[in-house]
Amino acid sequence: MDRRYPRTIRHLAIVALTWLACLPPSFPQAPGDDSEATIRTTAELVTVGVQVLHKKTETTVEQLKQQDFHAYEDGVEQQIRFFSQDTLPLSIVFLFDLTDSVRPVLKPLAERARDALRHLKPEDEAAVMVYAASADLLQDFTTDRDLAVAAMRKASTMKSGEAAFFNEGVFQAAARLSQAKNPASRRVIIWLTDNVPNIPSESVRRTVGRSVPRGSLHSEEDAFRELFETGTVVSALLERSPLSDLSIMLMNDNPVMTLFRLQNPPGDVFKYADRTGGQVMKSERKQVSSKLAELIDQIRTRYSLGYRPSFKKPPGTFCKIRVAMNPEVEKREGRLLVRAKQGYYRPQSTLLPPPDGR
Repeated sequence: MDRRYPRTIRHLAIVALTWLACLPPSFPQAPGDDSEATIRTTAELVTVGVQVLHKKTETTVEQLKQQDFHAYEDGVEQQIRFFSQDTLPLSIVFLFDLTDSVRPVLKPLAERARDALRHLKPEDEAAVMVYAASADLLQDFTTDRDLAVAAMRKASTMKSGEAAFFNEGVFQAAARLSQAKNPASRRVIIWLTDNVPNIPSESVRRTVGRSVPRGSLHSEEDAFRELFETGTVVSALLERSPLSDLSIMLMNDNPVMTLFRLQNPPGDVFKYADRTGGQVMKSERKQVSSKLAELIDQIRTRYSLGYRPSFKKPPGTFCKIRVAMNPEVEKREGRLLVRAKQGYYRPQSTLLPPPDGR
C-alpha cells in the first residue's frame, strides 16, 4: 500500500426468542409496548426485520399486512407467526469514521445531532463509537439525548493518524450491541463512512494500526459472524470527498492493490448492508443531519416477521433466509425493493439473542 495515503486507502439474529412468561402458545398480531418485559422461553422464534420500498422512489411501502409476506429458510417456506411494524425499540451504535476524508463531516453532523435524534422514540437507546484502526466507545447505551449529543460533539473534535480497518470497527460495534441494555430491542449500526478502507494486513497494522495488538485484527468473516450472531443490521450514511475519490482511483488502477484486497478483504459498506438487510444512503456535508434523520425514520418503519423453523439443524449451522412479497402487492404498489438479513446461525443453547435490528 502506498504509505502516502495511510488513512484514506483504507457483524441468531438472528434468532430471537420472544419469551414472555405469560404468553399463550400462539403469538399475538403485535408485541406489547412494554419494552422492559422479561424475555423468557417456551419455543424458538426466528425474527426477521424487513424493509419494503418502492423501487423507483425508495420510499417506504406503508400499511402492509402479514399475508403480504412470505418467509423462507433454506428454500422451505415458513409459517409467519409474528408480525409488527415500529413496535420494538431500537438499540443503535452510531459508528463514526475518523479518517481525513470523513472527519470534516462530523462537525456539521454534531452541530445538528439533536435535531436528528428527535426522530428516535424515548425508549430507544444509543451508543457512540469512533474508529480508525480500532474502535473506541465514547458513550455507552443511553436514552439521554444530551449524553449522546455530547459524545457526537466530542467525536467531531477527534482525529487519528492510523489506518481505517472497517472489519475491526464493525466487529467492535456489533460486539457492543450484544451488551445493549434493552434485551428486546432491534439492533442497528448507523455508520458514517466514505467506504474507503485500508487493507487489513499485518504489514499495514504494524505501520499504521498499532493500536490493534498483533494477531487480534478481525477479518471480514469475523465481522459478519458477529453481526449475524448479535442480530445486527448495518445501515450507513455514505459521504464522499475529492480525497475519497482519489483513494478509490488509486486502488482501482493498481493491480497489486487489487490482489491485496482479494487476500485480505477490507470490508465494504454496501456488502455489510446488503447481507444484514440494511441500507446505504448517500449524503453531502450540508445535508448530513437531515439525511441521518431520514435514515432513522427508515429504520423505525421496518416490519418485523417471526416464524418457528419447520426443521432443525445442528447448533452453529448457518441458515439462509429469504423474504418475498405476495405478487398481489407488486401489482398494487409497483416494483419493490425488499431488504432483509440473509440468514442466522443456529444457537448453541436454548438461550438466544433478542430480536434482530431490522
